[in-house]
Order: sequence, then structure tokens, then C-alpha cells
Amino acid sequence: MENKTIQTQHSSIDWEDLHPTNRYAAEIVLGIRTSCEMERLACQRHLDDLQRQATPEFPYVFDESRADRVFEWFERCCRHVRGVYSGQPIKLLPFQKFDMGVVYGWVHMDTGQRRFRKAFHLRARGNVKSTEMSGLALYGMCGDCIYPPGQPDLRRYEHSPEVDCAAVDKGQAKRVWGDAREMGINSPEISKRLRIRRGYIEHATRGGLLKPLSKDTKNKDSGAPCLVVIDEYHAHPTSEILDVSYSGFGKRLQSLMQIISTAGKDAENSPCKKEYDYLCKMMRGEVPMQETYCVIIRELDQGDDPHDPDNWVKPNPVLQEDNEYAQELRRQIQTEHDEAFGSGDPQKIREWLTKRVNQWQKDSENKYLSSNHMKKWKSLAMPRADFFELVKGYEAWAGLDLSKTTDLTAVGYVFKLPEGRYAVTAHGFMPSERAQQHEHSDRVPYKQWAEDRWCTLTPGEVVDYNFIRSYMIKTEAEQQWVVKEVCYDAYNATHFTKQLEEEEGYERVEIPQTMKILSEPTKFFRELVIQGRIVHDGSPLLTWCLSNAVELIDSNGNIKLSKKHKDDSQRIDLIAAVINALVRAMSGDDGMDLNAHIMDEDFSF
Repeated sequence: MENKTIQTQHSSIDWEDLHPTNRYAAEIVLGIRTSCEMERLACQRHLDDLQRQATPEFPYVFDESRADRVFEWFERCCRHVRGVYSGQPIKLLPFQKFDMGVVYGWVHMDTGQRRFRKAFHLRARGNVKSTEMSGLALYGMCGDCIYPPGQPDLRRYEHSPEVDCAAVDKGQAKRVWGDAREMGINSPEISKRLRIRRGYIEHATRGGLLKPLSKDTKNKDSGAPCLVVIDEYHAHPTSEILDVSYSGFGKRLQSLMQIISTAGKDAENSPCKKEYDYLCKMMRGEVPMQETYCVIIRELDQGDDPHDPDNWVKPNPVLQEDNEYAQELRRQIQTEHDEAFGSGDPQKIREWLTKRVNQWQKDSENKYLSSNHMKKWKSLAMPRADFFELVKGYEAWAGLDLSKTTDLTAVGYVFKLPEGRYAVTAHGFMPSERAQQHEHSDRVPYKQWAEDRWCTLTPGEVVDYNFIRSYMIKTEAEQQWVVKEVCYDAYNATHFTKQLEEEEGYERVEIPQTMKILSEPTKFFRELVIQGRIVHDGSPLLTWCLSNAVELIDSNGNIKLSKKHKDDSQRIDLIAAVINALVRAMSGDDGMDLNAHIMDEDFSF
């Protein structure tokens, strides 16, 4: 190469005899290697940090010996356990030497403790994430240490090292752990240092444990890990495992969390996507830089054509090389691309986009309303005063969804308008003493919504159903609504609706929560949105519930709404109440013939 110096933001550095970590960063910044914006920012950050190291405002140095120590570990001790190179010694690729060199090479200038406490790695499937993390897990058990910069003779190892391979479930957690176990068994250098058994891995002389960790693991918060690998973070419904693991870091001098993932298909609710969004802002300088957080994201840039094979190298750094594995990976990506887009199957296309080119998808596969449909729903809102004027004096069907008395519960109303149009509104209820807790868990402003009259906070720790009755009676009287029926889910509602019938004169109809009863109105509601034949009052609480709803589908194509997970805090109560009312409102003056559907369900096989 003709270039003798490499320009950084501050000055220049010599090209000759560059450390592999620095060389890779320079090649990316100079455009010698194809990269995305986020990878360029990571490399520029490293080069800039080299220029300001060992200063009062930046008390870290890049210790090449610490980076080289990890490289030597892999290439001398570790062997591949998967793919075309299975059983062969690992030869690190340039991008891996950058990633590992940055994470392990930066240390405090005085103590020698590692600079980075967290590292976030996002790259596509097939780019040796699991193999890399398995080797690092074994390094955490055998070789990780602290020593003053440039003085390896003074190195000090962790006593009783603890390494956790964490994932969303047991099977995924054992993936990295199992690869580490296989790698250890096949390496004489590693197996002599560790006791490797079927169910555990421990250091032969210093104790400690390398173990899988998931949400099902007992005593998750009792450890003192020196390394935690969070695998496929995009699949985690909450940040629980990450938070619990990180809370134990104060017990070690240089604990490290390695977060690895591809993009995911639930961009609206994923804790991984929230982390990703924040870290992109950090790398762009839109929020303050966390000096102890390493971020290396490889993805397509906005506007890149995902069908162009020349762009695939950005989320797939393995494709930078010309070797047998890179050639096979490119063939796999091409084959899966052709199959996905040739089939026209949205699920296959979404799978390819997330796993092969790291593009986040905003909707999960079974979202009830897509992002475009949600935009349509929002466009059908009208000012609340205008809405109530529109439906004043109309007949209405009321729907109830009375969940746990400590959670959100709801009443909804459906109105038939002329020319086949419908109007809907809904109101929520929550115990006031639980509102702050639910604001934290649900991440929505219940108190503000209560001030804006989209929901009611009832006194105490449980919902007082008398407030629901009072709201119904007052609102219906003020708006002169004629409520034909109260349509209810029997769960928690039988006694309450019986009181409404006996004391207030309401006619009540139980709505069985079965696929065959709920499928037709659930599909009909979506059609109304798509066709623009529905109006609503713009309730942000109802809109939030609707955005959370996913659909369950049986073998006959029947659907019903559900939360994503039974314990999920992304609630759907208000739209569930509306659907209950729509069961009876949608067809004829007498609504759906429930008896026919119930009999059909009872005797179907």
C-alpha cells in the first residue's frame, strides 16, 4: 500500500507495522474495506482514542499485549466445532482481531483493568458469533487476567472465575455453552486446565464455573460473573437477564458483558432494538458517549438495496475474505434470498432481511395490524368532541374486558353508522396505587392519560368495579346512548354484569372467548380499518392496546387476539372490550348467532 499515514480526526498515525486492530480500523476508515456507517464510526472512535490515550480526560491506553494475548489464545488453543473447518485450529479473520482487540486491548493506564464493561455486537447470521463467544467464554475461565500496561509478568488471574452463557431459554443458552464444552474437549491446551463434565465446566485449580443461564435458571442474581455472554438478545422479550447479570458486576474488578445478536422482527417492543437505537445515537454523537461501552454494529445502511450482493458484505464481515467458508456463506445468502423473494412469502422475506442483512422489522409475524394498517387507524381518528357529537343518541353495544383487578380493565362501545360505517370508543380503569408500578413495567403514561380522561385511576390497589358502572351510566346518559347489550368475557365479569342487569336494567350477553366466536368480528374489525369504514376518538390508550395485539391462528384460519406472551406488559384490554361488543353489533339487529357457533364448537373434531 502506498499510503504511509492514515488521517484521523485529530492528526495522523504511521501506517507501517500497525497492530492488526489498528490496521483494520484504518482500512475501514479509508474505505479500503466496504463497511456500513456504524462500523466506520466504531473504527473512527478507536483511531481517535489512540490519539488521546493516557491523558487526564481519557485515562486509558491501548495495550497491544492484552489484545495479542486473546489472539494467541484462539489460534493456539481453540478449534472450530461447526461448519467446513470443524476440528481445525481457528485462524482469526481481520474483523475478529479488530473486535477482540478493541474490547480486550483497551485498559486503564494505571490499574490495567479493562476499559470496556459492555460490548454490543450486531452482525448477520453465519458470521461465527457463537464460535467466537465460545472461545471467549473459555478464555474467561482460563486466560483472562489483569496486569499493568505492557507488564505481562505482573499478571493476576481471577480466583474462582465465573462465566455465564445467557440466553432467552435453556436451549439457546446451552448453544454457546455446548460449543464451548466441545471446543474445550477437543483442545489439549484447554482440557488440561478445565474439568469438563456433561453438566458443568470448572477450572481445575482455581475453581469457578462456566454455566448456561436463562430465565428459567434459579438464583440468577446470586453470582459474581467475570464474563457474561448474552446470546441473540433480539429474542429476549425483556431485559431481565441483562439487568440481573449486570447487577453483579460490582463484585469483580473488570467484569465484561458481551451482547451478541442479529436484528429482530419486533422492533416496536424489543429491548434489543431499544438498546440498538440508543447506541446508534451514541455513536453518532447525539447523546453522550459512554467510554466503557464498546459498540460494533454491522448492517445495511439506510437506502441500501438488499438485493445487491455487493452490499451483503456490510452485515456479513466474513464476506470480506476470499476463502472456502466465505464462498459457501455467500452461496447460502444468495439461495435463501432467491427462495424468500421468489416465494413472495412475507414471513420468509422478513426472516431473510433480519438474519442475513440485519434489517430490523417493525412488525412481528403475527401482529394483528401491520405498521401500515396502524397508520391507517390513526388517520381515522377525529377530535373527541366531534366524535361524541357524531354518535350522540345512537344505539350502542357495550363490551367489557375485566382482567385481574390489579391490572388494566376496560369498557368499549361500538356504534353502527349509516352507509356501513362503524364508530368505536373505549375507556380504561386501573388502581391508582398500582399506576406508578405499571408505568414502569408498561412504559406508558397512565397518570397523564388519566388527566386527559382516557382512563380512570380508581382508589386503592384493586380496580373498584363501581367506578366502571358509574362511568357507563354517566357517559351513556350524557351522550344519550341506547345500549342494546352489554357483551362480556365471563372471566371476572359474571357477578358484575349480573348486578348491571338486576340493578340497572342492562341486557347482558356472554361472549365465549373461542376462536370460532371471535374470529369473524376480529377479521371484520381489521377490514373496517383497511377500508376506512371506522372512526374513533383518537384514544392513545386504545391505539396502544391495538398496536400490542397479536393474532393466534388455528388450523382452519380462525383468529383471535392475544398478547405476545401471557405475562407481557403490552396490554390489549381496550381492543378486547371493543371486539366483544363487535361480536353482537356486526351482523343484523340481533348480532351474531352465538348459539349456533357454540353448538358447532361443542361437536366439532
